[in-house]
Amino acid sequence: MDLVATSAAVSATSSRKTKVELLADALRRLGPEEIVAGSAYLAGELRQRQTGVGWATLRQAPPPAGEPTLTVAAVDRAIEEISQVGGAGSQGRRRELVGALFAAATADEQRHLVGLFGGELRQGAQAGLLVDAIARAGEVPVTLVRRALLLAGDLKEVAVAALTGGAAALAEVALRVGRPLAPMLAQSAASVDDALAATGVPAVVDVKLDGIRIQVHRSGDEVAVFTRSLDDITPRLPEVVAAVRALPAREIVLDGEAMALDAAGRPRPFQETASRAATRGAPVTVLTPYFFDLLHLDGADLLDAPGRERWGALAEAVPAPLLVGRTAVTTPAEAAEAFAAALAAGQEGVVVKSPESAYDVGRRGAAWVKVKPRHTLDLVVLAVEWGHGRRKGWLSNLHLGARDPQTGGFVMLGKTFKGLTDELLRWQTERFLELAVDKGDWVVTVRPEQVVEIAFDGVQASPRYPGGVALRFARVLRYRDDKTAAEADTIETVKAIHAKT
Repeated sequence: MDLVATSAAVSATSSRKTKVELLADALRRLGPEEIVAGSAYLAGELRQRQTGVGWATLRQAPPPAGEPTLTVAAVDRAIEEISQVGGAGSQGRRRELVGALFAAATADEQRHLVGLFGGELRQGAQAGLLVDAIARAGEVPVTLVRRALLLAGDLKEVAVAALTGGAAALAEVALRVGRPLAPMLAQSAASVDDALAATGVPAVVDVKLDGIRIQVHRSGDEVAVFTRSLDDITPRLPEVVAAVRALPAREIVLDGEAMALDAAGRPRPFQETASRAATRGAPVTVLTPYFFDLLHLDGADLLDAPGRERWGALAEAVPAPLLVGRTAVTTPAEAAEAFAAALAAGQEGVVVKSPESAYDVGRRGAAWVKVKPRHTLDLVVLAVEWGHGRRKGWLSNLHLGARDPQTGGFVMLGKTFKGLTDELLRWQTERFLELAVDKGDWVVTVRPEQVVEIAFDGVQASPRYPGGVALRFARVLRYRDDKTAAEADTIETVKAIHAKT
């Protein structure tokens, strides 16, 4: 595939202009039937959201082909067939199809496919670059491409419109009730003071709920519930459907969160909410929806209206018990008070918002800024997994352990490769090969000596690990060569954090 060479060239240059030109050239060379899959590959993802292919299958790849023969269309057909496999004997059939695809791929193409299947193809082609490249390839204004992406929430659809229909096709892309659009995102700040510096004052401070993001569309009696990643989970959340169906509006699009509550009305552990949203069938745990924004109401789009207008309309359309807690502030002291109240109520933190901002679909701007308390622990690396895709050849995924004073050993709390720069990857590969006691093909077990400072969002119960707890969203801050393993944090400290959250 020519796209593999393009990916390598994009990764090899630091010039934004060159990246855009390379991507635009690749897009121009796609046939009409290849645009959907090809634009997805350039974005580092598959068109098919689920393939059933795991790392065990990818590790069994056959020898590569000597000459390139694959096309984008051929690869897409093969992956579509793989994604449709099901029923008795599906594992063997899927492995057979993956083997046939990889046997037809060159070594470079195999590496690229592994990255696509694993979701770890980092080639420097972020969405912003692809938007510019689509505009260049389709010879249309980049503002039209951006707006279409905001409303469609699908880069592939926008690429097809721009490359086959030009500006006229892009102009036809609009908010459509029932079709999810990429949600507005928030930047992060270390404090409410920093958040207010970004948003300005006056501002509003929303409680940041410890739940899952939901976008709910209603047209008449038809209600659809989507996740942050635009997956349709309507059948799994009948209580959310019922709550929105009871509203007086005829057509409405709402942005909010859903979470499980205990008898006192406080949030249950996040994994209970996540598990409930991922489970089909009769609900055991009830999720309560809370809404913080209104994108469409009875035929009128509100995306471009300032926040104060959207939120005013929201308060009229949705009853107070279904609204996220919101406080208007004019000073840092007022914002700090709202932050403290949110934490006292067991929530994640707050989101500080500018009341003058439009709903900036799919973008992480300064108009919304989230503030959460940051937890850190000094843990010990117990083992490291070899990387794949862009990290192939480097030791990447860290197995993290807390000290157990009772046994003198360490208790595993989870894994992470987040926060690792190329410099750290190079350093830790050399370091952990020095500490290795068992060099497996997949995992390298090391002497428990290296301390690493880990930031995380919370601690959750987990039957997967011997301590019964695991870190949420763990990421590397720095290695602590100034500390020995005997000075690492203990499993009791981790459990104490869990007890408070």
